[in-house]
Amino acid sequence: MNKRIAEAFAHGKAFIPFITCGDPSLEITEQLVYACGEAGADLVELGIPFSDPTAEGPVIQAANMRALSGGTTTDKILEMVERIRKNTQLPLAFMTYANVVFSYHKGDETADSGTECFVKRAAQAGIDGLILPDVPFEEKEEFGGVCRKYGIDLISLIAPTSEDRIARIAREAEGFVYCVSSLGVTGMRAEITTDVGAMVGLVKQEKDIPCAVGFGISTPEQAKEMAACSDGAIVGSAIVRLCETYGRDCVPPVREYVRKMKEAVKELS
Repeated sequence: MNKRIAEAFAHGKAFIPFITCGDPSLEITEQLVYACGEAGADLVELGIPFSDPTAEGPVIQAANMRALSGGTTTDKILEMVERIRKNTQLPLAFMTYANVVFSYHKGDETADSGTECFVKRAAQAGIDGLILPDVPFEEKEEFGGVCRKYGIDLISLIAPTSEDRIARIAREAEGFVYCVSSLGVTGMRAEITTDVGAMVGLVKQEKDIPCAVGFGISTPEQAKEMAACSDGAIVGSAIVRLCETYGRDCVPPVREYVRKMKEAVKELS
């Protein structure tokens, strides 16, 4: 396991915020990462915008479009991560899509593929984990071997429909397991009805690895409920909505939101 990701879960229940890079700007994204760390976040997911983000609901889809329209590129995001790494050791994971990774070619003669070029560059910048929601378990080794080579954890996802596949996914999981709490795409939900505890239990039977729950969590009460049966909570749409609402003034409200969410899960530690 990547050392920084292991550290994210070493002090009790983790809170993991998600930010769409470049929304409203990369300058603000960098400030948001620092603010999340100051507010107690244990790891930050950085979304690399993509034109067809199939796992995302309307809130994050719109953020992807705003970021791309504003000129956000993978290279600019990597440069931002390099700046961030000079100021904080907060664990960071990219969340993006397979096409972004394997289409990344930057003339690196030592890299065998776009995937290796991307992963090598991400590791150099200081990224600790990679989440690819559109890559099925059966195809993950196309990315997994390269990630291991450069010390990045390829984070596996399990969903309520994974059922008999959970054991196989858990056995090969790295870093932490991303437990998808609800069917469908990302987005805030009034109620989460999935038996997350059962999903986590199946993972733990196979491997002693942290499990964090995402998709649908938006309130401190939901975060506390999900963290009670797992090792942490992940929140994206609610934070991206704050970025949309407040624009360039979003850093203080996001900092306060993350503080409240971390306090909620911290009570369980």
